[in-house]
Amino acid sequence: MHNFQAKLGVFYGVGVGPGDPLLITLKAHHLIQSADVICYLSNQVGTSQARDIANLSITSRSTPAEEVAIPMPMSTERTAANAAYDLGATQISAHVKLGKSVVFLCEGDPLFFGSFSYLLERLSDSHECFVVPGISSVNAAASALQQPLTLLQESFVVMSGRHTDVQLEQALISHDSVVIMKAGRARPRILAILDKTGRTADANYLAYIGRDNEEILTDVAQLANTTGPYFSLFVVLKQGRLS
Repeated sequence: MHNFQAKLGVFYGVGVGPGDPLLITLKAHHLIQSADVICYLSNQVGTSQARDIANLSITSRSTPAEEVAIPMPMSTERTAANAAYDLGATQISAHVKLGKSVVFLCEGDPLFFGSFSYLLERLSDSHECFVVPGISSVNAAASALQQPLTLLQESFVVMSGRHTDVQLEQALISHDSVVIMKAGRARPRILAILDKTGRTADANYLAYIGRDNEEILTDVAQLANTTGPYFSLFVVLKQGRLS
C-alpha cells in the first residue's frame, strides 16, 4: 500500500468525512499522520467537529503535530467570519513559508460547502495547495437511508437552509430529489415549505450522521418545529420510486 506523505511547504485541504472516523480515506489518514501542522476551525470554547472526527489519526501519530485552532464565530454575519478566515490564512501562510507541511481538516468534502474554500481562495496564489476529497454528508445520508439519490431520469439538486423560501419552493417543485443542507436554524421554515409544496411525506431528516448522537427521522411530521443542530439536513425523495 502506498504511504502518501505530506510534502514540505504545501497546504492541504483534507476532507475527514461526515462523522464516522472509519470513513476517513487512506490518503487523508496518511497526510494527518505525516503533516507538520494540523489546522481546523473551532468554536469559541475550542471544540472542533473536524478534529474530533480525525482524533484517532492524530493521536496515533509517532510524533505529535503542532495544532492550530482557528476560532470561528457562529454567526450568519459574514464580516466576523471573513476576519477569522483572514487570520487563519495568515497563520497557515506563516507555517508554509517556513517550509512546513500544513493540513487543514474539513468535515465532509473540502470543496462541498466546505470552509476550506475560503482559505484556498486566500492562499492559492501564493502557496502550493492540494485537495483531498472526503465523503460528504449527502452521500452518508443516502447510505444511512439505504435510498438512491437519483434513478434513471430523475433530477437532483442540493440546496441549503440559507436559500430563500422562493428558491426552496422552486427546487422542491421542480426536482425529484432535493437535499437541503445546513438545516439547523432554518428547520421551522423548511418544514413549512415542505408542507406548502406537498412534499412532507417525501422528506427525511438526519443529523450528526455517523456519530454516536446520530439522528434519523423518516417521518418529519414528528419533528419538533424548532431550530436544530447545524450538522443536519433534509433528504427529499419521491415515494414508491423503487416499486
